[in-house]
Amino acid sequence: MRAPLPAELGAPWRLPGDLDRDERTRRLEAAAGGQYLLHVLNPTMAIVHDSGPHLPEECVLGMGTTLRNWGFAATTRLDSYATWLAGQDFADEYAQHRRMLQILDAGDGRRWILKAPAHTAELRHVAATYPGACIVQLHRDIVETVTSGASLFATYRSTYSDHVDGADVGRFQTAQTELWLRRAVAARAAETDVTWLDVQYTDLVADPEPTVRRIYAAAQMEPPDIAGMLAEHHRAQPRDGKGKHRYQPEEFGIVPGEVRERMRFYTETLAQE
Repeated sequence: MRAPLPAELGAPWRLPGDLDRDERTRRLEAAAGGQYLLHVLNPTMAIVHDSGPHLPEECVLGMGTTLRNWGFAATTRLDSYATWLAGQDFADEYAQHRRMLQILDAGDGRRWILKAPAHTAELRHVAATYPGACIVQLHRDIVETVTSGASLFATYRSTYSDHVDGADVGRFQTAQTELWLRRAVAARAAETDVTWLDVQYTDLVADPEPTVRRIYAAAQMEPPDIAGMLAEHHRAQPRDGKGKHRYQPEEFGIVPGEVRERMRFYTETLAQE
């Protein structure tokens, strides 16, 4: 398997799959400086969402050519845009997403592994665009999910604004999470030609090896040396290696009991908290 790199998502036409290896390396290195710019502008970003020129990146960074991208509202306060976006059809955007991967694909038989929370809102389009895919949905305590997301969005917004209202971010994140999860529940209830796999965040953190093994099995792929792979990953990317992401619900006006009640439609079905 392989995941897309930031430079590939930013300009896939510059890094097509059939590009000469040496030229590919040169172009990746030439683009590397830009990948660190966000961390220069806002060093906290490395703690809440680590990224780098040679690390896998959320594939929604390669979306938005039709101005439809749930990630846009994460970086700045765009309530009217988010309202407009909720009524848009993403079929064309996901067709462009597929085309992007076709450009980047080297034809070497490796399968793509993609990640982005924003796909939660459009799982029906993911399933329609990629029949036969294995879609892994990660479930975390719902209050932690909303609060962590609010902290991430507040950090993003602080890059471009001198004042970020935590309560406003919490309101936005709670409403957006509800919208995304309602769409996810509906998508999961529909007939699709994909494999769904539910993974609990606590299982992934506490005992990652059997969790990764489950994912390979669901994708019908022969697993590699998972123990060795995880050991190498933890060596190269230690958990909290650049600092611990800390947050509390009250920072964002989030009332845990209200969030749990509001999200019961999800926690009592897919997440099963």
